[in-house]
Amino acid sequence: MSRINRRVLLVSSTSALVASTVVEKAIARVRPRRNRSSSGQLRELIEAHKTAYAEFSKSIRKWGSHSHQHAKANRAEEKALLAVCSHPAVSKGDRRAKAKYLLRIEARRELDLSEHMQAVLRSTMYKV
Repeated sequence: MSRINRRVLLVSSTSALVASTVVEKAIARVRPRRNRSSSGQLRELIEAHKTAYAEFSKSIRKWGSHSHQHAKANRAEEKALLAVCSHPAVSKGDRRAKAKYLLRIEARRELDLSEHMQAVLRSTMYKV
């Protein structure tokens, strides 16, 4: 008849813990790594927004520019930012790149339209 005591339980639980850790590490090595960089589509959207933002800034500083030029550049910048907000970031790299970029925009207090927040929230409800 076997005796079960604290020492036997401690040794068996430690062995199980070590075994599960070894198995997890082995699976992690075999499992393919997901793409950690952002997708080309998201990078293009971010670059388009950066360009639209630069054009908007230039239109404001331009001597002799009119308010309708400012409004047109502003709408183009808002549309580009909305495209970034709406992009469904499925991969880890996309989620990281999108979050980092939008946090920079928010730090400038420019993620201010309700449409931006709605687009960000809707983009998280992607279909698998």
